[in-house]
Amino acid sequence: MALPVMAELKKDIEFAKPGGASLLLNAYVPEGKGPFPTVIIVHGGGWENGTRTSYVPPLFDPLSNAGFAWFSIDYRLAPLHRFPAQAEDVDAAIRWVRKHAKEYKVDTKRIALMGESAGGHLVSWAGVRGKGDTKVAAVVSFYGVHDFNARSRTMGEIGKNVTQLLDLKGPGPEAEEKMRLASPITFVHKGMPPFLMIHGTADKAVPYEQSPQMCAKMKEAGVRCEVFTVEGAPHGIGPWEKNPAFQKYKEKMVEWLRQTLK
Repeated sequence: MALPVMAELKKDIEFAKPGGASLLLNAYVPEGKGPFPTVIIVHGGGWENGTRTSYVPPLFDPLSNAGFAWFSIDYRLAPLHRFPAQAEDVDAAIRWVRKHAKEYKVDTKRIALMGESAGGHLVSWAGVRGKGDTKVAAVVSFYGVHDFNARSRTMGEIGKNVTQLLDLKGPGPEAEEKMRLASPITFVHKGMPPFLMIHGTADKAVPYEQSPQMCAKMKEAGVRCEVFTVEGAPHGIGPWEKNPAFQKYKEKMVEWLRQTLK
């Protein structure tokens, strides 16, 4: 009698080595034959810290329990690596997952990106810019920066993280142009994948308005988009874990992914 195919978590798999920097991912493969809808998860940390196991673990169980395959990835960090190195690493992960789809029971027509904070910016960027083998079916962005210039106006400063990510020399027209070119909202176009944006109204790191403004621009272009508002929630799903009132996003993201990737 054949034994059942068990769910499996594979750790520390190298998916790319840009400039000799080894980039690793962890992969969860559900029980059963597959192929399964798949989520590539991109961590936050201000583009300067974090790994595939920091900030994003609250997302793992809801996706596993819902029967998704998922991959949590590392990427090169600032200030050693400037943008778009981080975006290139997300693209490399998408290509790697496609290339190894059979081994990991991935349905290549149902690949979604999910990221939080800096990772929210990176998955939105990948969703807006992806084409060919880097185009995905859906994007879930948690409190990502979508418009760097609008954020700096709201916050009253550009901030260290953005300055070192984009190698800015101080405020002015040159910095504004660099921020414009690193903002997903700049490149919104018809034919993009649908987006779900999840954002707390008490976010002091990425103003809440970033999500509805991006969504409005997408709808203008004829792209499906939804904002799920978490009333009173601060920045970071880690802090959200301590408050049961903030937990409804888990059910929402699973339901939205199921509908979008069906």
